[in-house]
Amino acid sequence: MATNTASGASIRSLVPARIDRLPWSRFHTRMVTALGVAWVLDGLEITIASNVGPDLTLKSSLGLSASSAADIATWYLIGEVIGALFFGQLSDRLGRRNLFMVTLGVYLIGSGLTAATPAGGHWFIFLYATRLIAGTGIGGEYAAINSAIDEMIPAKYRGRVDLAVNGTYWGGAVIGTIVTLFLLNNLAPGTSWRVAYVVGPALALVIIYVRHNLPESPRWQIMHGRERAAEASVAEIEKDVEASEGQLPPVRDDRAIEIVPTKQIGYLALLRVLFAHYPRRGVLGASLMITQSFLYNAIFFTYGLVLHFFFHVNPKDTGYYFLAFAVGNLAGPLAIGRLFDTVGRRKMISGTYLIAGVLLVISAQLFKAGALTATTQTLCWVVIFFFASAGASAGYLTVSEVFPLEVRAKAIAVFFAIAQCFGFLGTHLYGHLIGTGTDRSALYWGYLLGAGAMILGGLVAAFLGVNAEGKALEDVARPLSVIAEPGQGTLRSGARRPQSPA
Repeated sequence: MATNTASGASIRSLVPARIDRLPWSRFHTRMVTALGVAWVLDGLEITIASNVGPDLTLKSSLGLSASSAADIATWYLIGEVIGALFFGQLSDRLGRRNLFMVTLGVYLIGSGLTAATPAGGHWFIFLYATRLIAGTGIGGEYAAINSAIDEMIPAKYRGRVDLAVNGTYWGGAVIGTIVTLFLLNNLAPGTSWRVAYVVGPALALVIIYVRHNLPESPRWQIMHGRERAAEASVAEIEKDVEASEGQLPPVRDDRAIEIVPTKQIGYLALLRVLFAHYPRRGVLGASLMITQSFLYNAIFFTYGLVLHFFFHVNPKDTGYYFLAFAVGNLAGPLAIGRLFDTVGRRKMISGTYLIAGVLLVISAQLFKAGALTATTQTLCWVVIFFFASAGASAGYLTVSEVFPLEVRAKAIAVFFAIAQCFGFLGTHLYGHLIGTGTDRSALYWGYLLGAGAMILGGLVAAFLGVNAEGKALEDVARPLSVIAEPGQGTLRSGARRPQSPA
């Protein structure tokens, strides 16, 4: 049975080096599939909520007002912020695996209850409560799973994998669009939205089984003094990898790190870590997350309104345009994600933000001049968000790898919460700028504002970016518990020798 290291005793371990020397294997594919579904579910939920909104206003359904239907997404996003902050702290305290099982269960319950919302009366309160619960689960997923993926993926693959996983949000959006288009056109209004909300929980039930067989993050275990558990977890991973990839090479003893496990760190202590020890990285993370969230929420949640009011697209047909938009967003991280590991983080993050901002300026000019149709406007957004999506995913990658392991999940949660607040602002502002669709100039200035935000994010990345490509997490941000890094002298008196890798 695994035990914790005695308080104050130091540990010398090869666990991080053993993880980073692994080749890609079936284990990594299985892990990314099981954990990455969180973003698929998020994209699915947001898309379903947007597409079934009109049906919920019908008397044969829930009979909500237009404003009440619009508030469904708001309560879900509020839940995400609460979940990120609450479960982010628990993930750093109790472990990644414990939390990514709990958060998926919370989501499953919340979304399942949404489909069971009774019709009529004041049951819209029940609907809001279930969306809040579902959002809480997904918000917790962001913190726990980004941490787990970064800590268990070998360094040379970390960038492309993290971008691809975050980009699958748009895979969920594609699935949500196809599902709602089919259901809304083939089932009665009172039934179609309920069936749509069951799709996510059905997928979650399948994924729970796969996740149950994943090990805890060995990095988290070793930093919390659980030496034997960490050795057992990494040995289990190595055995799985060797089954498909053959014998693994040995790890040099000078790659070991020496640590003294730290005490739990709360959010106030986290702020001191961010702004006292890593102020430049704090500014970088906030800039990337705020600017992309502002633009995405502004465009994404008002997409159908722009098509309807300015291009006179039938509301029942907006899903087809959205499908193209989602595919463009999904393609970006998948197509160019590898470059974030080869060309480098700083160049690629700043480049994608700047390209997206400049292209948005050009499309805004065309929009103001009335030179675009619904199709060409959508094509413009597909190209713009091909780059913006890769950059936005890299924003999550940045905040998950440039801070110490002991505060990683909480750091992700804090920056996610800050970003969502600015995202709310973007949605609210652009909704007012659209108005009744009679004044293009107001929305034009809104597009310029969004473009300026992305350009600002790109400039900050160019000056403050961290060249983390191919580096171990411990080299990107020294853990708070580390007292000797790889190659730094001899073992301190009283410290344990690392166990030899399998």
